[in-house]
Amino acid sequence: MTEFAFTAAERQAVYRVISERRDMRRFVPGSVVPAEVLARLLHAAHAAPSVGLMQPWRFIRITDDALRKDIHALVDEERALTAQALGERAEEFLALKVEGILECAELLVVALCDNRDVHIFGRRTLPQMDLASVSCAIQNLWLAARAEGLGMGWVSLFDPRRLADLLDMPAGAEPVAVLCVGPVPEFPDRPSLELDGWAVARPLPEFVWENRWGRA
Repeated sequence: MTEFAFTAAERQAVYRVISERRDMRRFVPGSVVPAEVLARLLHAAHAAPSVGLMQPWRFIRITDDALRKDIHALVDEERALTAQALGERAEEFLALKVEGILECAELLVVALCDNRDVHIFGRRTLPQMDLASVSCAIQNLWLAARAEGLGMGWVSLFDPRRLADLLDMPAGAEPVAVLCVGPVPEFPDRPSLELDGWAVARPLPEFVWENRWGRA
């Protein structure tokens, strides 16, 4: 512990929001997110670290109902293609609820900005660090949403080029996530995919090694 540590109660709150964050698919229809709360969420996302301070994230708030339905159609199309690619697990996958685009209070599309090649600092050998930076922003938003009592779901079932065209993104910009945000009926105590029997979360010791790959 150092002089810069938060209080015990503050630390507990941080660890709690991390452990209770969930990827949500079910939302309360007709609900809203107050403007001041949405502003706090976006400020939290914008406070994320970024390699070379490039801040590659861009947020598009979807307020047009027709556009929301178009995005849902793209996701639904990819859902069917993903099911085909899964082979014997296709029907099991199709039984899962994988998005809440039409029900959530707020719909956001997060994208990588264009002209990212001008940012060399930290990306010369690892150009994917722009995506890592955007992922940090999304996680910030996710944790802030949970702290506000709101659910968030990250939807990645879409053709990025078609979504980019739908949203008039310039060449070089790339959508990363469709985020469903809003009040939810409940927060499950375990990940939804685990509750649905799709996968089981593995324990931390399986992922921590010492000095060399695979050495526990």
